[in-house]
Amino acid sequence: MHEISFLQDLAVVMVVAGLVTVIFHRFKQPVVLGYILAGVIIGPHTPPFPLIHEETTISTLAELGVILLMFSLGLEFSLRKLKQVGGTAFIAAFLEILLMVWVGYEIGRMFGWSMMDSIFLGAMLSISSTTIIVKALAEMGKSKEKFAQLIFGILIIEDILAIAMIALLSGIAMTGSLHVGEVARTLGKLSVFLVASLVVGLLVVPRLLTYVARFKSNEMLLVTVLGLCFGFSLLAVKLGYSVALGAFLIGAVIAESREIHRVELLIEPVRDMFSAIFFVAIGLLIDPGMLATHWLPVLVITVAVVVGKIITCSFGTYVGGYDMRSSLRVGMGLAQIGEFSFIIASLGLTLNVTSKFLYPIAVAVSAITTLLTPYLIKSADGAVARFDRVAPVSVVNLLGLYTSWVGRLGQQHASMATRLTRRWVAQMLLNAALIAAVFVTVAYFAQHPPEWLLRVSPQREWLNPALWLLAMTVSLPMFIATSRKLQALGLLVAETKVSEQAAGKRTAAIRSVVAQVIPIAGTVMLGLYVLVLSSALLSTFKVFLVLLGLVGLISWLLRRSFIRLYAKAQFALEETLAERPPAHAASPGHAPLPSLLREADLKSVTISAGSPASTKRLRELRLRTLCGASVVGIEREGANIINPGPEEELRIGDQVLLLGNAAQLQAAEGLLRG
Repeated sequence: MHEISFLQDLAVVMVVAGLVTVIFHRFKQPVVLGYILAGVIIGPHTPPFPLIHEETTISTLAELGVILLMFSLGLEFSLRKLKQVGGTAFIAAFLEILLMVWVGYEIGRMFGWSMMDSIFLGAMLSISSTTIIVKALAEMGKSKEKFAQLIFGILIIEDILAIAMIALLSGIAMTGSLHVGEVARTLGKLSVFLVASLVVGLLVVPRLLTYVARFKSNEMLLVTVLGLCFGFSLLAVKLGYSVALGAFLIGAVIAESREIHRVELLIEPVRDMFSAIFFVAIGLLIDPGMLATHWLPVLVITVAVVVGKIITCSFGTYVGGYDMRSSLRVGMGLAQIGEFSFIIASLGLTLNVTSKFLYPIAVAVSAITTLLTPYLIKSADGAVARFDRVAPVSVVNLLGLYTSWVGRLGQQHASMATRLTRRWVAQMLLNAALIAAVFVTVAYFAQHPPEWLLRVSPQREWLNPALWLLAMTVSLPMFIATSRKLQALGLLVAETKVSEQAAGKRTAAIRSVVAQVIPIAGTVMLGLYVLVLSSALLSTFKVFLVLLGLVGLISWLLRRSFIRLYAKAQFALEETLAERPPAHAASPGHAPLPSLLREADLKSVTISAGSPASTKRLRELRLRTLCGASVVGIEREGANIINPGPEEELRIGDQVLLLGNAAQLQAAEGLLRG
């Protein structure tokens, strides 16, 4: 009977979701809103009789929807996009979240709600919906406009800050208060987890997907991607974080893979199915009677979200250096709440620290603001025009003066020494985070040793020292790299900051002192850092000294190997993050087809072991873009590949057949042979 009931509930949800999709597309309304309304209609709180029987089963499916929804958001996340928008997106997102948390808290206290309800309300109002905004802008054809690109950057920052906020809210719910030390500890652990996940993921996952993609099986690639998604979500839960965090992070890692375009196409139908279940399940939780009771808070909070986000997002964008017109467009595009608000609301219910009425209020506000989103975006141009007509000329000139001043600040280029210093400091901080991740992982195994580890080391007194030695050995490449960076930084500071005019005859001596002081001070700080990390594993200082001697011996024997290992990992990471051409790049500048046919010729080129084209895909080589020639065939181990696609990878020994005129073929041969 349970199986039949489950099948019946799933059938009802999917049939209703399908009808809603057709109806809301017909009337050009957000489909997400339709899913929520469908959930209300078929839910247990709506007469005359409920159509859903196994709500726990639907909740489980909705949890899958959360994972796939956050995974899809991660796929849209791009570290390169984040770098391009610069500090403006961070300033706007940070100010918006800070001000909206305060607004939500004050509204909650105004209605006499508890402090925890007010805090969670503020958190729910601070995060806009990436899914809803991206869909709305795409449907209106505004995704490529300047203000839309800035909106995407702000949404990326919001997603990151929301993850930190969820971790902080969990801490507040557990302890009932928020201390500076607890905040620092929570943010520190979160930072270490994020850095370690991204670095290790970027080194491993793209190469794994490239290997799987060679089999040219969509089924194999889809199963691998879903395995990574659910596996990493489970890892995040085991470490005390949410499944949403794990899904988002692994999505962000896969977004840097060469297979991202195939993954997006494969995951889209699966995501759409479970996303529909997720939003319908949200509607199932809405009690219309409770909303009728709390209609005033719903109305007030909706107005606060729309007005507050327009003001705070516009203000933050303007402070970040954009003109008032673009800032107003950004503010009107971000005036709603969505999936992160649901996750935060459900977190409060799960931890049993918020009232039951808060979740349906948040969902109702999200539904109303979702309905308003397309109209707000459409009316942004009119609002900008009215602002230009109404605002005094002196005010407009003053605002423009500030924007010009911030723009000039952004155009100032740092010196080479400054850029090197920033890069080395960033690398040392990254190494410190990775070292902390290694020690935290080892400490976790020391506190929760699996059975196989106890069989390997039955004497528990030797387990912690052995694990510490393992952690230090794994961390040695980062320690050695940090030491080398400190030496280089000392030499750079000595040469650039100690001038001959100021030091005179003592220039060489002072530079020598400065060049030595920085590495020594850094080494001392690194040693203290190791002592703090080792406190959870080592109980006596004598054992620490003995093990430190062993580590020194290992470092002396394998120093060169560790340096090469770190260099390879750094190169692989930079290669993964390197800018790549779009999957379907245009080919400007190549000859029109009739001219090409009149002058066309064929040429065969063999891919040798030293060819730079080996292991590269045709779209990565950009032969048509760079020289105008086209690959029309590949002979590989006796088999022929006619008209290969852009995802075809060249291998050593391939006979590549090129089409083009004489000059194009010569240029293409040079690119293939190197």
